[in-house]
Amino acid sequence: MENLRRREMDARGGQKVKCSFLLARHAAALCVGWLLLLMLDLHGREPQQSPPAKSTSQKKIVRARDLGVPFDGTPGPLNAITDVAGVEVGYTTTIRGEGKLVVGKGPVRTGVTAIIPRGHDSLNDPVYAGVFSLNGNGEMTGTHWVEESGFLEGPVVITNTHSVGVARDAVIAWRIKHGASDASGYWWSLPLVAETWDGWLNDTNGFHVKPEDVFHALDFAHSGAIEEGSVGGGTGMICYEFKGGNGTASRKIDIKPGKDKPAQSFTVGVFVQANFGRRGLLTIAGVPVGKEIPGTVYGEDTGSCIAVIATDAPLLPNQLKRLARRVSLGLARTGTTSGNGSGDLFIAFSTANRNTWAPDQGTHSVQTIPNDLMDPIFTGVVEATEEAVVNALVDNQTITGANNHRVEALPHDRLREVLKKYNRLKE
Repeated sequence: MENLRRREMDARGGQKVKCSFLLARHAAALCVGWLLLLMLDLHGREPQQSPPAKSTSQKKIVRARDLGVPFDGTPGPLNAITDVAGVEVGYTTTIRGEGKLVVGKGPVRTGVTAIIPRGHDSLNDPVYAGVFSLNGNGEMTGTHWVEESGFLEGPVVITNTHSVGVARDAVIAWRIKHGASDASGYWWSLPLVAETWDGWLNDTNGFHVKPEDVFHALDFAHSGAIEEGSVGGGTGMICYEFKGGNGTASRKIDIKPGKDKPAQSFTVGVFVQANFGRRGLLTIAGVPVGKEIPGTVYGEDTGSCIAVIATDAPLLPNQLKRLARRVSLGLARTGTTSGNGSGDLFIAFSTANRNTWAPDQGTHSVQTIPNDLMDPIFTGVVEATEEAVVNALVDNQTITGANNHRVEALPHDRLREVLKKYNRLKE
């Protein structure tokens, strides 16, 4: 009898061990499954981070000139802000979700653009700069110190309106990691971060731009060909009630000091985050395209335009402010009146005159172009600004975002038809 009881107890003990083993295995399986679901969810939350753009030989890019839009002036090899040696541009693009807007979840159509004036190798060499506000219904941080000192002491970052704070803080963190303290041994930074509003297509109140997105745009900023349209900070933007976003262009500049002296050649490049304008105002190459291709999105000018001008011409801060003003004339060529709701903020910088900030010597020798010889540079800024806006419209695609809001891209075939109608198509 005792042996029988022991066998029963052993059997029950074995069942308990077996049961415990099965429960443990089941719990482990649930844990693994939960982790897999979490990983998939996190993967779904990851931004679509834009790699460096392929060169035009690797990727077919349709820009305004490819469609026969005529422009004045001679562009640089890339017809981009990166034609100015040293300038680097990087993006992070986040596109996630569809359908009804749920604040905090999406849909998300946003991103970050980073422009590094002298590139990664010269992060601690500020550039002379000047800023101008055509209409101040917007934000561009750090401009008080630019106005006071005449220097831009870091990258330019552009994002959506409600992500300026996180982007600013992220730039400070990134600079601490990649740069060096000042001569006193202290760290301080007043980053330049600008914005335009993307709330028609994006869950802008969901705060989806994270520090990692800013880090990525800065880390992967590069020279050479760059993407345009719905990438980076321009992902959710609307221009003349067509799909807007990022555009760029450049001009070669010849400065002729006199009949018997050789001309000096320079480059000026413009980058815009275009998010402005009513459809009926759109003018391309002098043609009323907006009237010929009518339509509406939200019926009022509630957007903005951020413009960044780079040049290798040696200019002083007050001269660069004059360049920044000329962006206004380039935008006007495309039809805008800079409405009350538009934040039109511009910054210009020069990559010439290296190390003039350094307190390691009592004086520095600085080069500059005389004011009387600046007209060709003014003209180049106006021309490149106009073309950059049109490139933002042409090199783009239709996008559907929050609450199924759909914004059509400028149709290429219709644009060519309209230009031909007015005898402005360049075959």
